[in-house]
Order: sequence, then C-alpha cells, then structure tokens
Amino acid sequence: MSRFQAETATDDEIAREAALYAPFTNAVRELVDVTIRTEVDEDEIRAAQAAVEAIVERLRKKQIDGAYGVRFRADGSRARNWGNAVMGLRNPIAPPLEVKSDGDGRAWSDFRLGAAYEGPPGLTHGGVIALILDQVLGHAVSTSGRPGMTGTLTIVYRQGTPLGDLRCEAWVDRRDGIKTWGKGRMLTADGEVTAEAEGVFILPKWARNLDRFRAAAEATESGFELE
Repeated sequence: MSRFQAETATDDEIAREAALYAPFTNAVRELVDVTIRTEVDEDEIRAAQAAVEAIVERLRKKQIDGAYGVRFRADGSRARNWGNAVMGLRNPIAPPLEVKSDGDGRAWSDFRLGAAYEGPPGLTHGGVIALILDQVLGHAVSTSGRPGMTGTLTIVYRQGTPLGDLRCEAWVDRRDGIKTWGKGRMLTADGEVTAEAEGVFILPKWARNLDRFRAAAEATESGFELE
C-alpha cells in the first residue's frame, strides 16, 4: 500500500499538530538520551520502566496502521514527512535535522548528535553518518526541481566524526536522463571534513509519467540545457 497520502488538514490544523507533537517527541528523545546515561539506583530504573510501559499502553489505544508515510497537498505546495528517521517532527529517533536549500541544487543543515548516535567511543556511528548524508543529498536533488530515489551511495570516511555540533552540506553535481548525481560532506564545528559522499538518484517511475518530468528527462537525454 502506498504511504503517500493527500493532505486534508489546513495550515492552522498542521500548526496546531506541530505545536502539540514537537515538544512531546522531544520529551521522548530526551528519554532515549537519559536511558543511555542515567546512573540512578535499581529501584528507580524499575519504577521508570513501569511508568514507560504504562505510557506505551495508554498511547497504543489509538494509532495509525503502519508507518506515518508522507502527507502532501494536491498542488505539491506542502508535504509532511513527520515519520522520517532524519527530519521527522514526530520521530524521536531523528536528531532532528532542519535541512535548508537554495532551490538550485544545494542543501545544508547544522545539527547536534548526542549519545544515542555513538559508534566508536565518543564518535558518531558510521551508519548514522551515511543516513544523514543520504537525506541531505536527496534533499538537494529533490528541491532542485526533480525528485530522486537513492540508487547508489558511496561514502569515504576521512576521519572519525565526533558527537556534538556538526554540519552536513550537499549539492547537485550533474544530470543524465533519469539519473542525478549528488555530492556532499560532513563537517565538524571547526569546519574539518570527516566524510564525503557521492550518490546517484533515480527519477521515480511515477514522476516519469508526469509531463514536466518526462520533458525534463527527454531534454537532458538529448543534451539540451534545462532552465
């Protein structure tokens, strides 16, 4: 079943939901962090476990079937991917990232990674680095006017990426038919590059059936410059 859903909520309704769920999700995110780092006594742990289990049971009483998916306006003007593992407003696994873009194929994000993202001691897990690079590269590609699904992603780890304040940057390198190449990098707060990535993003089949994307693909394949 497709998890793309037509959005029926108004701007005011979406704003109210964001104001409700963002602090709630952040509280759960804090719970994840403190679960890793707490050193309270055994009785406190058992009591906390019972409280968490009770909350889970309470919230399970009414829930959506499966994943959150992506909810979008019919005109494509706004979409909610609040379940996304990198950017999701309702996903406590997400750091979360706020990814910005210039609309011309560049995207970037400044963010912070805490204890939940550790791999080697004091360093970010390599898989988390890949996850974030994939998201920001994909964002650069999609916001440049052409959606793309990751076909391949190649990462070169230059050095360990410390936990804490980080930056990820990405840009569109080139296009050829239904393929778009993106490049990106992970940087420390001091501007040191810790990892570099190159990905190939494929124009999804559903987009190829839309006139503007099909025309863009044909023009690219014919060697014409696109505006």
